[in-house]
Amino acid sequence: MADPLRGWGCLERLLLFLLLETLWGAGAGQIRYSVLEELDKGSFVGNIAKDLGLDPRELTEHGVRIVSRGRTQLFSVNPRSGSLVTAGRIDREELCAQSARCLVSFNILLENNMKIYGVEIEIIDINDNFPRFRDEEVKVKVNENAATGTRLALPFARDADVSMNSLQSYQLSPNMHFSLDQKSGTDGQKYPELVLERPLDREKVAVHDLLLTALDGGDPILSSTMYVRVMVLDANDNAPLFTQSEYRVSVPENIPVGTQLLALTATDPDEGINGELTYSFHNEEDKISETFQLDSNLGEISTLQSLDYEESRFYLMEVVAQDGGALLASAKVLVTVQDVNDNVPEVILTSLASSVSEDCLPGTVIALFSVHDGDSGENGETVCSIPRNLPFKLEKSVDNYYHLLTTKALDREEISDYNITITVIDSGNPPLCTESHISLNVADINDNPPIFPQTSYSTYILENNPRGISILSVTAHDPDSGNNAKVTYSLAEDMFQGMSLSTYVFINSNTGILYALGSFDYEQVKELQLWVMASDSGDPPLSSNMSLSLFVLDQNDNAPKILYPSIPTDGSTGVELAPRSAEPGYLVTKVVAVDRDSGQNAWLSYRVLKVSEPGLFTVGLHTGEVRTARALLDRDMLKQSLVVVVQDHGQPPLSATVTLTVAVADNIPDVLADLDSLKPSSYADDSSLMLYLVVAVAVVSCVFLAFVIVLLALRLRRWHSSSQLQASGSRLAGMPTSHFVGVDGVGAFLQTYSQGISLTANSRDSHVIFPQPNYADTLISQGSCGKSEPPLISEKINVNEELGVIQVTLVTTTAVLQPRRGVPLLASTERSISFSRRKEIISPPRNRENWTLPLAL
Repeated sequence: MADPLRGWGCLERLLLFLLLETLWGAGAGQIRYSVLEELDKGSFVGNIAKDLGLDPRELTEHGVRIVSRGRTQLFSVNPRSGSLVTAGRIDREELCAQSARCLVSFNILLENNMKIYGVEIEIIDINDNFPRFRDEEVKVKVNENAATGTRLALPFARDADVSMNSLQSYQLSPNMHFSLDQKSGTDGQKYPELVLERPLDREKVAVHDLLLTALDGGDPILSSTMYVRVMVLDANDNAPLFTQSEYRVSVPENIPVGTQLLALTATDPDEGINGELTYSFHNEEDKISETFQLDSNLGEISTLQSLDYEESRFYLMEVVAQDGGALLASAKVLVTVQDVNDNVPEVILTSLASSVSEDCLPGTVIALFSVHDGDSGENGETVCSIPRNLPFKLEKSVDNYYHLLTTKALDREEISDYNITITVIDSGNPPLCTESHISLNVADINDNPPIFPQTSYSTYILENNPRGISILSVTAHDPDSGNNAKVTYSLAEDMFQGMSLSTYVFINSNTGILYALGSFDYEQVKELQLWVMASDSGDPPLSSNMSLSLFVLDQNDNAPKILYPSIPTDGSTGVELAPRSAEPGYLVTKVVAVDRDSGQNAWLSYRVLKVSEPGLFTVGLHTGEVRTARALLDRDMLKQSLVVVVQDHGQPPLSATVTLTVAVADNIPDVLADLDSLKPSSYADDSSLMLYLVVAVAVVSCVFLAFVIVLLALRLRRWHSSSQLQASGSRLAGMPTSHFVGVDGVGAFLQTYSQGISLTANSRDSHVIFPQPNYADTLISQGSCGKSEPPLISEKINVNEELGVIQVTLVTTTAVLQPRRGVPLLASTERSISFSRRKEIISPPRNRENWTLPLAL
C-alpha cells in the first residue's frame, strides 16, 4: 500500500507528529496518544518517560515493560530516549475495520513497585483506500412500461476508510432516461439507485450503457467506476412483493450448522414465468456468502458455518426476489447473534509477593492479577471475590486488573500462613466460574476497629409508613474476640428542620437495625443524612462510622387540585362564553390543576367525563384546553354543560372533577336572554318525558289485564269439563241392575280407577301408588255389599326374587252398553307393570303394555 507521507522530509514529519500527538495526561493511570496509520517502524508516538515522570535512564531501573494480551505487539518502548514508538506498520482498516474510532489499549508495568498504567492510542485514518465496486460491470433489467420515477437498485461501493475518507457520493454519466439518487441506510452505507425520468421504448433503444462513479471525501479525492448496462424488457404488469420490508431474527451463537433461520416470502400475482420467483442475495459481502445459504426457490436462509458472537454480533444482508419478467423486490434481513456463555473466566497472575511482614500496614499490596472473559455483555461481566473471613480485600485497578491488599495487621502467632482462593464468576446463564489459589506466608498484628462493608449506604422508604417499621440493617465486623469484638451501634447527633435526628429514626445498639419512629411525609421530608457509628467494647474503645442516606419515596396520596375554574362561593357554576361563529378548535377555556405529589404521581391528564352535547367539545389530554370539536349549529342548545375529570398517573390513580357551563352567545346580554328562553323548552321536555312514562304504564297494564283474562278463561273451561263428567255419571247411576253383568253375583257397569305412579328422579326409592277405586259412578247389587274387593279387578302380582323384579298385572274390565239392545259388553284390558331393584329407569316402549320401573324393596 502506498505511503502518502514517504516523500516528506524528516523535519516535516516530526512537526506533523508533534501536532497530531494528543496527550490528556496520566490522570487515574490512563495515558492517551494518537498516531497516523501506515507509519514506518520506529515512528515516534509519545514520550512515555516524561508522562510517567521518570528520567529515560530510570526506565531500565524500574523494569518498564508493555503488558498486552492476545494481540500482536504494535508498539515498543525505546529505553534510550524513553519514547513510545511503533513496532511495525499499522493498518487501521485491518485493525478496526469500519469503527468510527480506532483505539488500541495496553498497559505499562513498573516492575520494582508493581504500578501499572493504562495507555490508549488512537489510530488516525488516512485516505489510502479507493472506493471499490464488487463487479466491474452490472446488468440491470427494466420493463419497458415502467412508470416514470421507477427506482432500480444498483450495487454500492465499499471504502475501507472512515469519516471523510470513506465513500461520500456517486455520479452517473449523462443520459436522457435515467438520473441517479442515493439513500443512506441504517448502517451508514450509501446505496445508489437509478431513477427513470422518461418512458422507455424497447423498439427504439433496447440497451442503455451507463457509467457509475463512486467518490470519497479525501484529499485528493479517490474514485472508482462501474459499467451499468440497463436491459429493457417487454411488459410485466406486477412486480414481486415481500410480506415485510425488513426481516429480523435473533439466534444463539451455538446453533448447529445447517439450521434454518427464517423463510422469506414474496408474492407475484402474475402467471407463468412472470409469476415464478427466484431469491438471491444482493450486494452481499464475502462473509455473508460464506456464512449463510439462501434457497433460490423457497427463500429459506440457513447457516453454512457456525456463528461466533465474539467475531460478529449481527449480519445485515439484502435479499432480492425476481420474477421471470425481470421485476424484482428487495428486503433487508437482519440476523442478530445472541451471545452464549461459552467462555470460562481466566485469572492471569502478573506479580506476587511470596511473604509479607507481620507489621505491614493495611493496604499493603500482596499480588497483582488480571481477569478476562472471552464473552460479551452480561456473559463477559465478571465478579471477583475472596473469602470474607480473611484479612484481605480486592481493589480494582485499571482495566480488569485487581490488587490483593491487606485490610489489617496480621498476627503470625494465630495464623502463620494463608491459602487465599480467588473466585471469578461471570453473569451468564448458567454462570461459569474459575478459582485461583495464592499461598502467603506471614511474619507479625494488632487490634482493629469495627469495619463496615461499605463506607456509605443509601436506602429507601415509602412515605406514610407504619410507625416502628424496620428500615435497614447495618453490620460492622471486628476481627477481635471477646469484648473487643462486641459491636454497638449508635447515631451521630445532628439536627434536621430544627429537630434532632433521634426524633425521626432509632437504631438498635445490639443488632444494628434502623427503625422509623414516625410516619414520613414526602412533601415535608425527602431525604435524611445520617452517620452510623460502630464501636467495640475494648479499652480504649475503637470505632468507625459510615454515611447513610435515607430517601423518602413519594406515594400517590394527594388528589389533583383544580385551580381554574374555581368553584364560586355562592354555590353556582361559572359560565364560559362560546360565540356562535366559533370555528372548530376554538379555545373556550382551560382547566388548570396541580398535584402536590411528584414524578409520575403528579402527571395529570384531562378528559371529558360527561357532556350534554356529545361531540361538541374536546379537552386536551395534557393541556386541559377545552375547544370546540366542530362548528356550532342553530340546533345546538344555548346552554352546554360538561364535566371534566383530572386524573394523575399514580397507583391507584386519584382524580378530581369540575363542571363547566358554556353559554353559546356572542356577549353577556345574549347570554341572559338565551338563559331565559331555555326555561320553557325545559318544561316542554319534562312534559314529553311524562307523556312517555304514562304511555309505558298503560301498555304494561293492558298486557297484565289480558293475561288475567286468559287465565280465567282456562279455569272456566276446566270447570265446565269436570261438570259434564259428573252429569254423565249420575245418568248411569239411575239405570236398573238387571242391565248389568255381574261377577260372583255382583253387578257393575263402570268403575273409574285412578292409577298413579309417583317417581322421584335421582332418588334411591321409587313409589307406585294404587289408590282405592272410586265407587261414585258404580252401582252395586245387594249381594255384593259385604265384599271388600273391587268386583271387576283382577290383580296378578308375580314376584321374582332371583331377578329382583316385581311384575304387577292389572286387569281392568269395563262394561259398555250396546246402542240398541241395552246389553252391556265387557271389555278387559290387561296391564303389566314390572318393578326392579335397579336404580336406573328403563323407558317403556310406546307400542307395548309392559314396562319396568325401579322400586326399592
